[in-house]
Amino acid sequence: MLKRIRKWILIISIPLATALSFGFVDSYFELSKNLDVFATLLRELNTYYVDDIKPGELIKKGIDEMLNTLDPYTEFYAESDIEDYRMMVTGQYGGIGCLIRQKGDYVMVGEPYEGFPAQKAGLMSGDIISEIDGKPIKGKTTADVSKLLKGQANTSVKVLVERGGNKKTFEVTLVREEIKIKNVPYYGVVGDGSVGYIKLTGFTENAAKEVKTAFQELKGKNNIQSLIFDLRDNGGGLLKESVDIVNTFVSKDQEIVQQKGKVKEMNRTHKALYAPVDTSMPIIILTNKNSASASEIVSGSLQDLDRGVVLGQRTFGKGLVQQTIQLSYGTQMKVTTAKYYTPSGRCIQELDYIHKSTSGKAEHIPDSLIREFKTKNGRSVYDGSGIYPDITLEPRQYALITATIVAKNYIFDYATKYRLSRASIPASKDFALTEDEYKDFLQFLSDKTYEYTTKSEKSFEELKKNAESEKYFDSMKAEYDTLKSKIAANKKEDISKYKAEIKDLLEEEIASRYFYQRGRLESSLRDDNELKESIRVIHDEQLYKSILSGKGQYKVIGKPGETQAKANTEEEEGVIDEPVIPESKDKKPADAPKKKGG
Repeated sequence: MLKRIRKWILIISIPLATALSFGFVDSYFELSKNLDVFATLLRELNTYYVDDIKPGELIKKGIDEMLNTLDPYTEFYAESDIEDYRMMVTGQYGGIGCLIRQKGDYVMVGEPYEGFPAQKAGLMSGDIISEIDGKPIKGKTTADVSKLLKGQANTSVKVLVERGGNKKTFEVTLVREEIKIKNVPYYGVVGDGSVGYIKLTGFTENAAKEVKTAFQELKGKNNIQSLIFDLRDNGGGLLKESVDIVNTFVSKDQEIVQQKGKVKEMNRTHKALYAPVDTSMPIIILTNKNSASASEIVSGSLQDLDRGVVLGQRTFGKGLVQQTIQLSYGTQMKVTTAKYYTPSGRCIQELDYIHKSTSGKAEHIPDSLIREFKTKNGRSVYDGSGIYPDITLEPRQYALITATIVAKNYIFDYATKYRLSRASIPASKDFALTEDEYKDFLQFLSDKTYEYTTKSEKSFEELKKNAESEKYFDSMKAEYDTLKSKIAANKKEDISKYKAEIKDLLEEEIASRYFYQRGRLESSLRDDNELKESIRVIHDEQLYKSILSGKGQYKVIGKPGETQAKANTEEEEGVIDEPVIPESKDKKPADAPKKKGG
């Protein structure tokens, strides 16, 4: 292996040295010199280190750490990871079709995908997986189990399942299929029936086709007069799909996005290549802080072209483009090759990964370098800070007690119990827990622990420490104890105080047990304040036109110096942005889905 590396160094260094300018010669000399040093180091390490080493693991670790110094999106994929990478790009894989999640030493079914082997075989959310093909899986992670459940289509896998907590098990044999994860898990009509709604969760292959099909059906069958396009929590994906989605709503030959990088031959201007479906229907695009990458191309382009109103929160701010490069021995690298620019000419990349702080963290683009650009109608927009919405709304915030109950899996577990006791429920848009059923949930919680510490309690502990250190505490102890007991009493009322939001999450989780992902989404729309505001705005023709024409306060969209929503520690007392899910969440924009599936 070391001989091949040294030989490769000679092969690339000689022609490059003669073909490139002297500046590049110096660069490639540094490259070849350091490759030689690395190869020599590895050879001597392999020879002299006191214990046997694994060169492959060392090199993989070295590659990963090297790429981490660049940006979070440049990644190396070993040959064993290629299938997972293919799934992230295409949304397809061979398996049984379900999400899985950790529960103690075991892995359980999180949610079956409707219409695929797990659901067709009768597996349900909450089922504990005990064995796979006769092998116990106690102690294994979701990643371990995911690999065991995946495989070539038309091959079989036996799964031993425990259901209902009674330790009774049953075995199912599933025939794997080619699983295709939908980019559009739900679409329908909202409000008075004249407003269409499309939820887009990814930008894998055929995302644009799914959006176009949904839009055409809503126009043809439902005769919608306006559209709400939901990109919230969509981490992005393929640039081509984002261009084709914008093409659905703008005229042919319209410039949508440019990509510019170091290699000039790879620079591109992406235009609408096809006839649009509709260029005049009012559109509202919903975004939040997790809308990233391809989501920002769609929202930013439609905003720059004054084709739709963006509503919600400022987006993530990822203006970088990655391409996949084939390497030797079946490996691949996803590398950042360019930045993208929306039709106004702005790049919305927020973090500077080249000029990092002394601690190694990427820095925000300074306000002094943020520039102004103009939309088609002359509205002011800015680069370097994601996509600011035309109408900014505060995100829904959840109480600490709600987040704790979710994190402890109590809502998930109660929904499992509920599903086992009832064969059916009304349609998800109509389903609501009765008072008796909510009381049953409270009874379910009665022997559970869900401790959490409020900001008031933290402040009181800090007050006590400071007062003790300054010798004031003895004189104020009585008042301190009284206030602390009042806080504790109020805290006990949280389960009643935040009943509405807890009940909403319960109903969404239960709806998913009968109607899967589309049921969860449909249930969540009933109490979606951002959706309600979108419907209000889209029905107000004068307001909608005023926004796009830049009248009054809508002349300037976002200003340098404005920041994203406050961090959780700075939020209103006792609330957070979203319930904490008990699985780890990768906050890096996922240019593809990253959920563990089987």
